[in-house]
Amino acid sequence: MNIRIKPEAEKALKEGRPVVALESTIISHGMPYPQNVETALKVEKIVREHGGVPVTIGIIDGVGVIGMTEEEIEEFGKRGMSIPKVSRRDLPVIFAEKSWGATTVATTMILAAKAGVEFFVTGGIGGVHRGAEETFDISADLEELGRTNVTVICAGAKAILDLPKTLEVLETKGVPVLGYQTEELPAFYTRTSGLKVDYCIKDAADAARIVHAKRDFGLDGGILITNPIPEEYSMDPEAINKVIAEAIEEMDEKGIKGKECTPFLLAKIAEITEGKSLAANIRLVFNNAAVGTEIAKEYCK
Repeated sequence: MNIRIKPEAEKALKEGRPVVALESTIISHGMPYPQNVETALKVEKIVREHGGVPVTIGIIDGVGVIGMTEEEIEEFGKRGMSIPKVSRRDLPVIFAEKSWGATTVATTMILAAKAGVEFFVTGGIGGVHRGAEETFDISADLEELGRTNVTVICAGAKAILDLPKTLEVLETKGVPVLGYQTEELPAFYTRTSGLKVDYCIKDAADAARIVHAKRDFGLDGGILITNPIPEEYSMDPEAINKVIAEAIEEMDEKGIKGKECTPFLLAKIAEITEGKSLAANIRLVFNNAAVGTEIAKEYCK
């Protein structure tokens, strides 16, 4: 296989210890340098503090790296948006050309599954974009969740998306949407969306039992565990939705399409909120790392 696994992680997997995957798009496209590198290394530290082995996943010289070194993460941060976002469709080209690539939720799931890593922590998944009934813009993340055996811990789908339609597609794909100590789907920057999850799980052990049940039955596909942003970092729903609408309007005026939509919107929202949305994004990722590692530990028991 065209992958390289960090020896520490390979050993942990053989011994049945918790390994937690992390994506690299958040480094290259999620925030500016050096904040991107500092955040990535802090997330790895949180995973370790909770008893897990972190593997930040990216593509370097055409090789899927399961567990980048600090030096490689630093280089990802410096290169930033010059490293292309890579989804499932892009993998053959990136591998063949021996290029660098930043893994999205979809490609992080693919590479994690190839390495035998069950759990993946991220900020928010992609989903159905607003206006998709005209553009058909639906993230490949949803397709991957329907087919790839990885459990994803996130703060819901990104708030820039059409959340009701995203839930509908997840249902069609047969993906269980679980709420970590909540019956309501979190909306990334906020704890509430007005939408219900499929099941409310009370703790890490509860989540681990559900993952085991799906794997033991041989039912292919991912599981989505949605974990609300901590209360103290949650933004006002009315205010953030107004900002999102403003950012989307500007994006449409500029004709921005496809994979460039999310980076543009997140950057524009951060600009309008004077960095508050980015601070919230970082905090929710930290929280997801802690909860995701606790679930991975319970699963390994």
